[in-house]
Amino acid sequence: MKKIILSAAIICTAVLFGCKNMGGGDPKTVLVEFMDALAKKDIASARKLATAESKSMLDLIEMGMKSNESKDMDKYDKSKLEIGDAKIDGDKATVPVKEKGTDETTNFTLKKENGDWKVAFDKTSMMQMGMEKMNQHGGLDSLKEGMDKLKDVNMDSLKDNMQKGLNALDSLKKEMNKNQ
Repeated sequence: MKKIILSAAIICTAVLFGCKNMGGGDPKTVLVEFMDALAKKDIASARKLATAESKSMLDLIEMGMKSNESKDMDKYDKSKLEIGDAKIDGDKATVPVKEKGTDETTNFTLKKENGDWKVAFDKTSMMQMGMEKMNQHGGLDSLKEGMDKLKDVNMDSLKDNMQKGLNALDSLKKEMNKNQ
């Protein structure tokens, strides 16, 4: 009987820890997993590690990846980054990320969502990161003006217009290939 109870306890513990493989209790670990997913262009995994509000921003990134063969996602390669320790304040955490070889630091925000830390990669958080970057370079006033204009941008409309533009570029590319 003791062996059965011990076996059941071990299995339950393994299942509980196994279920937390995406996200969980440590903001820094979640951010590293998120960046790994972006570096691998694995948006599905990145979505699991991001807040629900981040969906539209990740949709835009995914659309951009489909149309762009460049290595834009290399900026999330953790070998090029120094990831600092999380500063936790209630249900919000900030993790500083410095690009190696520069003095550029970006503070990523994470929020508790359903008990797990999730990366805030939404429009508001991205604007905040941009404002902090501009402040580092002394151009905060012009950034604030630009950010105020961005607050009124409808992300769904932007996404639709980007898709239309991508479709038009595809049509143009096909037409050019026919004429060659």
